[in-house]
Amino acid sequence: MPAPNYRGRFAPSPTGPLHFGSLVAAVASFADARSCGGEWLVRIEDVDEIRRRPDAEPLILGSLQRFGMTWDGTPVRQSERRRLYAYALETLVKKGDAYRCNCSRKQVTETSTRSGPEGPIYPGTCRIDPPAIGAAAAWRVAVPDAEITVLDRVCGPITQNLRNALGDFVVKRIDGYTAYQLAVVVDDHEQGITHVVRGADLLWSTPRQVWLQTQLGYAHPAYAHVPLVYATDGSKLSKRDDAHPVDETHPVQTLSAAWRHLGQSSPSTAIKSVSEFWSWAVPRWHIERVPIDMDRLHD
Repeated sequence: MPAPNYRGRFAPSPTGPLHFGSLVAAVASFADARSCGGEWLVRIEDVDEIRRRPDAEPLILGSLQRFGMTWDGTPVRQSERRRLYAYALETLVKKGDAYRCNCSRKQVTETSTRSGPEGPIYPGTCRIDPPAIGAAAAWRVAVPDAEITVLDRVCGPITQNLRNALGDFVVKRIDGYTAYQLAVVVDDHEQGITHVVRGADLLWSTPRQVWLQTQLGYAHPAYAHVPLVYATDGSKLSKRDDAHPVDETHPVQTLSAAWRHLGQSSPSTAIKSVSEFWSWAVPRWHIERVPIDMDRLHD
């Protein structure tokens, strides 16, 4: 069957219950997909199985349902897709884009001469002097000295030189787990995702994901990064520390708060149910009204 014109997704990590910041991202991606008559998928991003909490997935899916967000198809899990990631890595290796590396974080910190937004930039030690055959090693990609520009639907054009800002980054960890950057690129391609709407904490992951897509021969989805929700101390809400689980006792009020955070207009009359909220909200979704997260734009 032909692919739909719009296929979006919400991809939470099962490390804790849904919090308000995650709800904001889910509301944005759901509204954007449904306003375009598109599909909306749910993917459980449990590629890092060490951090996974067994109770988190049902909690997250239950919350989405209570907030009236129904998904198309069956949710998939990254932990069930290792073969796809291995094939993508093999493709990068055959192209000469990936190499083995057994440098520890301490070694990178000690040998790096430059820092970027994510810390010390890897100096390419193992690209020059690879580890012995058979030795335990991660896999890095050899990034180009070139600017990657992405036109974000919320933030506008963003440009990043991968080598200057990041250096060669890990796509498979030394413990055998596929790194997020490669897994998400493979998942979006395999699921036919055409539009990615997510939190602005991933804005600067996008250039490297676009580069990986190009190297693997994948299409580029359209991207939109919505503003994060911050705690009173200025930190980003996170499931890792069980911060601020979303309030499900008054779902319409909580949805309305997420809607306002996304810069959307409020209803002129009282809405009494979740289904009534979405019937009202979907045709009134305007992504051009979503505010830019200026803190993340200038990271």
